[in-house]
Amino acid sequence: MIARFEQYLLAEKRYSPHTVNAYKTDILQFVDFLGYTPSNFDPSEVTSLLVRGWVASLAEAGVMATSINRKIASIRSFYTYLRRIGAVKKNPTAKVIHLKQPKRLPSFIDENTAIHFLDEVDEDCDFLKLRNVLIVELLYASGIRRAELVALQLGDISMEEKTLKVLGKGRKERKIPLLPGTLSLIKCYISERTEFFSDAQPYLFLTAKGEQIYPKLVERIVKEQLKIAGVKGKKSPHVLRHTFATHLLDYGADLVSIKEMLGHASIGTTQIYTHNTLEKIQNAYRKAHPRADSK
Repeated sequence: MIARFEQYLLAEKRYSPHTVNAYKTDILQFVDFLGYTPSNFDPSEVTSLLVRGWVASLAEAGVMATSINRKIASIRSFYTYLRRIGAVKKNPTAKVIHLKQPKRLPSFIDENTAIHFLDEVDEDCDFLKLRNVLIVELLYASGIRRAELVALQLGDISMEEKTLKVLGKGRKERKIPLLPGTLSLIKCYISERTEFFSDAQPYLFLTAKGEQIYPKLVERIVKEQLKIAGVKGKKSPHVLRHTFATHLLDYGADLVSIKEMLGHASIGTTQIYTHNTLEKIQNAYRKAHPRADSK
């Protein structure tokens, strides 16, 4: 059953292997908690009380609410699939509610720091330095996800349209406009890349050996480059995505446009960035209004 569900997520839902593996891990953890093995697990014997017991055990073990809620969602999706194929009659997760979790505002880089990402770049940069700087620049200039950046191919960049084609979650395609400075850096990088590798791969970003770049290397590159740029606090590709959205909002971009560029399925997901902008507006109001400090 679990293997069939895994294939369903990959083939029909077209989820990424990373996402499918997360679902599978959650389900196997649940099966193990119940005292079964994947081979003798009977999903029809599971009750809502057993699911609640698992949730309680996770909470007692100190697992964060966000992680527990994701695990509940994994089991719920599994049982939705089982009901669809007629393997079970009821979904034991139907009455299991998600845990309340604190709202965390996304981290982002201040504007003055962000605009100086390219200050150290010159025409004499070698392939690896150009690649590393372009990775940071592209993440900030387009707001794409780490996995989307890894999957980028040379053909996804249109110099004529000045756009970047991205294949997002659920294999949904979107186009993102590119800034002149970003396009210029891409041209420089591709020129160096072509000279560096005789047998060019289709992927835009390559390792020093000419192979497709991988997620952990992107994470390491971003941390190193942001440290060089003087960024304090959290340093990750997702922070650059948050920074992209926050700065667009600060300069008047509408939520619908930002939603489309980020590849969000719902406008509700995009609205989290308004909290940062609202706080900025409130601070400006308190500083500027003549009665702000009045008792």
